[in-house]
Amino acid sequence: MPLHSSSGRWRLGLALSLVTVFLWGILPIALTVTLQVLDVYTVTWFRFLVSFGLLAVYLAARRQLPPVEKLRSTPLGLLAIAIVFLAINYILFLQGLHQTSPANAQVLIQLAPVLMGLGGLVVFKERYTLRQWAGLSVLTLGFALFFHEQLANLLTAQGKYLIGCGLIFFAAVTWAIYALAQKQLLQRLPSSNIMLLIYGGCAVLFSPFAAPQPILTLNPLHLGMLLFCALNTIIAYGAFAESLEHWEASRVSAVLATTPIVTLISVSAVSMFFPNLIAPERLTVLGVVGAILVISGSIAIALGKAR
Repeated sequence: MPLHSSSGRWRLGLALSLVTVFLWGILPIALTVTLQVLDVYTVTWFRFLVSFGLLAVYLAARRQLPPVEKLRSTPLGLLAIAIVFLAINYILFLQGLHQTSPANAQVLIQLAPVLMGLGGLVVFKERYTLRQWAGLSVLTLGFALFFHEQLANLLTAQGKYLIGCGLIFFAAVTWAIYALAQKQLLQRLPSSNIMLLIYGGCAVLFSPFAAPQPILTLNPLHLGMLLFCALNTIIAYGAFAESLEHWEASRVSAVLATTPIVTLISVSAVSMFFPNLIAPERLTVLGVVGAILVISGSIAIALGKAR
């Protein structure tokens, strides 16, 4: 099977990547609030179900549903990998978020686009320049500083924090595998069709574990957060999938690694005005330096010119 190549419209790819960054940056806050009243399986099932329904209606109205002929030629094994690994990613991330905090979870999950970028070097024969490798080194140092300081300043619940970080690390690995499979599927189907199949497949996978009855009794705040999470799924992943059409996976991954800055700012703002919803993050100076290094390293990777 020939490997997918980008369209070369890098400005559009960059813009779509930034949309994804913003939506993923504020998502942990909404998820944290939603998990106060619903279990992880129900939240995940609802997000996928709503995304599948809305995208199906949209594609049907535009007569862009995947034709049967293309579905038959789609490699089912690759599609199954994308569905299963994205489903695992969602559950592991939510479980890890429950054990840590929005900022910690969002910083660590940025390993996912880094791993996707490294996978792009191997699978899609993309190339990093010396500047990009230096950026990756800076990013790695930033990760080390951030989590060393976070762990050192926890007086209690260090074990819980480490378990949460472990879950999110494996979530990052599963997301990178999903993303690389999804990029290769672009050879056979447009991004919107791929996401429709993935959303539907994931909704089916989580149906046996979901408990939808409590959704009917949610107050306006929690219902609004749940709906936002669902809409966030379809818009953010749609933008991400489309960005891979126009930009290299390694470059997209570098931009996505800047997501923690959006989360840190959002958590600070929400905890200031609504302290009962989200606890404020307690970052030390070294922790902030680590986060800045993560962002700086990702920018160096994104701006490094390919050979």
